[in-house]
Amino acid sequence: MQGSSLAGVILAAGKGTRMKSDLPKGLHSVCGLPMVEHVGRAVRSAGIDRPILVIGHGGELIRQACGDEQYAYAVQEDQLGTGHALLMALEQLRGFEGDVLVTPGDTPLLEGSVLQRLVEAHREGGAAMTIATVELDDPSGYGRIIRDGNLSVVHIVEDRDATHDEKLVREINSGLYVFRSSALFEHLPTLNNLNNHGEYYLTDMVRALADAGERIDTVVFQDRGILMGVNDRWQLSEAAKLMREAILRRHSRNGVSILDPASTFIGVDVEIGHDTILEPGTILEGRTRLGDRCVIGPFTKITDSTLGDRCTVLMSHLNRATMEDGSRCGPYANLRPGAVLGTEAKVGNFVEIKNSQLGAGTSVSHLTYIGDAVIGAKANIGAGTITCNYDGYQKHRTVIGDGAFVGSNSTLVAPVTIGRGAMVAAGSVITKDVGENDLAFGRAKQEVKIQWVAHWREQKLQQRHAQTSGT
Repeated sequence: MQGSSLAGVILAAGKGTRMKSDLPKGLHSVCGLPMVEHVGRAVRSAGIDRPILVIGHGGELIRQACGDEQYAYAVQEDQLGTGHALLMALEQLRGFEGDVLVTPGDTPLLEGSVLQRLVEAHREGGAAMTIATVELDDPSGYGRIIRDGNLSVVHIVEDRDATHDEKLVREINSGLYVFRSSALFEHLPTLNNLNNHGEYYLTDMVRALADAGERIDTVVFQDRGILMGVNDRWQLSEAAKLMREAILRRHSRNGVSILDPASTFIGVDVEIGHDTILEPGTILEGRTRLGDRCVIGPFTKITDSTLGDRCTVLMSHLNRATMEDGSRCGPYANLRPGAVLGTEAKVGNFVEIKNSQLGAGTSVSHLTYIGDAVIGAKANIGAGTITCNYDGYQKHRTVIGDGAFVGSNSTLVAPVTIGRGAMVAAGSVITKDVGENDLAFGRAKQEVKIQWVAHWREQKLQQRHAQTSGT
């Protein structure tokens, strides 16, 4: 970072009391990513490889979620305001000569292009500090940008401290700044906490720099949404709605048919091929990848899964699963981690697949559990089949060969192997390996007692008659 002319600091140490949550505010999710990670991505896309993340309340949780590879960390033990938070990061910036971009950690709609524009304007203007601002018809609740008669910025006043005339100002502070590092090093340590909250406000840098004769510039952005801060759960929902609409619009313009945008949710890292159709109630999360010409939904949730071309998923749940070209699942299928459906494989209604591979063209159509199994190509698994993979202490594997046929209501007690072309008779309990092209059945011999039911019914009627007569 010191080798670059631009450094970045993300302020994410606040408690976020208005969120009313045990979770640090920056970890609340918007479209599948923590807010602070959205900000981090924007900062990195602006050219800062490893920004400093200032953490405090719940800091270890943030560090665990964000990792050490893409962030450096500074800790604000006591939450004494935004100025104090930035002061905690100064030690890691010692000796740095360049510009310092400072962003709040609760602006999930922030884009790298916005930061690049702010930095470019700062450098072109040669100011000590440049502020991203927005003009609002109703600026209530926001800090106002106060200018003197020459229109120079001289102060930022918080809404609660503003006079009547100051409240009429429509230009508000976004909390997004670029500083010349030398001005930051000189004036940030001089801020005081002589205010009602006893905190060191970063906004006081404006007055400090103005009093020192330094120049302060602003860049006015028209789209207030991209600078939108999140302070409570409703604002979190509003931010998620705006981001979700942008994501849906992007995929739609890239050739994806979204039948009902109001009920479709797509995470920021999801990739979808062209001519894929998303039906109502579809939720795509995490690192999900969908190929071309898939049909997904309705009422389907897919997380961290990979689907090839021409896949169909109907009213099902997939988590860390793989479906190869032309495979199908549903309705009401559950593909758990490690499930792999080969080309043209079929999984039907109320089937659960876990840590198992299904070969090309294999069918598991109804009411079945397949766990810790490898099934070859073009096998048929009948309704109600169960692979008994757990003995109470450890998991065991079932292997079923190409072209095997397993009859309905069969129980395969692992470890067990069913050979190629073998057949398991319906209703069997299989505990021993079955060779290629062998037939296995493990069930009680059927007996038929002629007219037994008629005699049984007559006996019951006589007993009931005797009981009635007796009373």
